[in-house]
Amino acid sequence: MPRANEDAAVKVDLRKTLFILPNLFTLSSVLCGYYAILTCSSPEATSDDFYRASLLIIFAMFFDTIDGRVARLTKTQSAIGVQLDSLADVISFGVAPAVLVYRWSLDVFGLLGMLCCFGYIACGAIRLARFNVLTMGESGAPKKPGKYIVGLPIPAAAGILISLVVANTAARETALRDVLGSPGLILAVVLALSFFMVSTIRFRSFKDLRLNRRTLVFMAVAIGSTVFIAQRYHVSFALVWLLACYIAIALAESLLRLARGLRRDPNAEEQAH
Repeated sequence: MPRANEDAAVKVDLRKTLFILPNLFTLSSVLCGYYAILTCSSPEATSDDFYRASLLIIFAMFFDTIDGRVARLTKTQSAIGVQLDSLADVISFGVAPAVLVYRWSLDVFGLLGMLCCFGYIACGAIRLARFNVLTMGESGAPKKPGKYIVGLPIPAAAGILISLVVANTAARETALRDVLGSPGLILAVVLALSFFMVSTIRFRSFKDLRLNRRTLVFMAVAIGSTVFIAQRYHVSFALVWLLACYIAIALAESLLRLARGLRRDPNAEEQAH
């Protein structure tokens, strides 16, 4: 009889250790973000260092994707896991890309560039805090993700920034490299991404993707154009293209919903005029 109790206790302990597994992937994302900051923050940092920092943030995205899947697979989703994931995102996809972009391009603006990058971090933190509030149940446990999420996800915003850095490094033409690394363009992109993160624009979560005719056509166009761009230029250009399309789809759907709302409510249209 005591032997059975010991076996039960061992099983319970082993079950509890599974909660550590997704958190280890989350902390691995933090490590990549932290290392990226150290790599690009040195005054002697070169273009190769900026490229390596971008790759580290890409690895952070990989770990950020895996931790949620591992938690769902092992059924170890928890409120602390949600909070830890958001804190990790602030570092890996907020601070790290902001420092990278500032050192890579925006330091020529001095204080303006620093404030712009801080605004990106602040908007990312606000977006993550709002996400936690909207996706948390009364008991504190995370709710099932819906069809849409409010505001641009911070990993997608970081993906656009680091893709520009990688594309600039991979660009063979000097003119194209100058355009991609233009401080004015990068400043505008950072400001736009900051706005999208704190906006109320609804972005698809792709959690309930249905394979109808429209979806299949969209996937065919997206995959085909992405393959063409990747072969014609570089994989990083394809990533910029995909993320830009993601934002464009959200804007188009928001405009369609607004137009439908105005059609249904004539009084709102008169007030708009």
